[in-house]
Amino acid sequence: MKIVMIGGTGNISSEVAANLYRKGHSISVVTTGKRPVPPQYTHIKADRNNTEEFKRILSNCEADSVIDFFAFVPENLKTDFEIFKGKTGQFIFISSATVYEKPHKKIPVTEQTPLSNPFWPYAQDKIKCEEYLWSVNNPLFPVTIVRPSHTFGKNWIPSPLSGNDFTVAQRILDGRPIIIHDRGESLWTLTAASDFAEGISGLVGNNEAIGEAFHITSDEALSWNQVYRTLGDTLGKEPIVEYIPSEALARVYPEARGALFGDKKENGVFDNTKIKKFVPGFCCRKSFAAAIRESVEWFMQKPVRMAVNPEEDRFIDNLIQECKKVAI
Repeated sequence: MKIVMIGGTGNISSEVAANLYRKGHSISVVTTGKRPVPPQYTHIKADRNNTEEFKRILSNCEADSVIDFFAFVPENLKTDFEIFKGKTGQFIFISSATVYEKPHKKIPVTEQTPLSNPFWPYAQDKIKCEEYLWSVNNPLFPVTIVRPSHTFGKNWIPSPLSGNDFTVAQRILDGRPIIIHDRGESLWTLTAASDFAEGISGLVGNNEAIGEAFHITSDEALSWNQVYRTLGDTLGKEPIVEYIPSEALARVYPEARGALFGDKKENGVFDNTKIKKFVPGFCCRKSFAAAIRESVEWFMQKPVRMAVNPEEDRFIDNLIQECKKVAI
């Protein structure tokens, strides 16, 4: 099949592109070119933020499936609709599991869980995107929606607040404190991007998936204490943790309110029955311990990858100090 990906070089999309290419599909990626594009893909250079340029460059583009990793507001999808109506057999929108109602009334979360997130504009925009797509879903523009949760590739070390580079890992190695919200007891699901890619590849070209929404996550849910204990075990150093109430974090760092109250403060536990029904044999095969070991090994292969972000490092120190004042 000919597959066009809007995005294709990011944390999740790069693994999806690689997986689909290995399965024999022709891959075209639409990016600005700021990140290198593997030579086995066709690169369509276009900036989705320049709407008229985006329309012009893609005006003659046809594909069996289009996967949009880079749509965040309905206007992005209205542009996709104008371009690809009648030109694709399936349009797959990468939404987000943050769309599910918060606070959770019941876990595990299923695809029948209502969509509502009063805390986070990012999630609210994704909900509006989904609503728009269902309004235009038809045989000329067949829609499938996919909702990843916290998904990371080998070049990420996931954190609830503090980026995804080596900064937090280096703080652990140096014996300096890291932040965990509340008491670190809420459950969280972290999914390896390679596992997510295997799940979504089973939906690509799958006619039964048209008109359906899916989340694709690991079945393993760990507390944040377990997440960082596992990272510490991988690094060979026990983390020193500053436990800070979510409310204090949000008061000092208002930008964190959405990500905490609309996402990571909640128990992020998912029922993956639906994706397993539509993609027989699918399951996430990498435990968090295995996936984070791959990430740490990737960073440590080259010292340049282990660079600490000085701004992020100072931010963590300052946040700890300022939150202590709030607590007082």
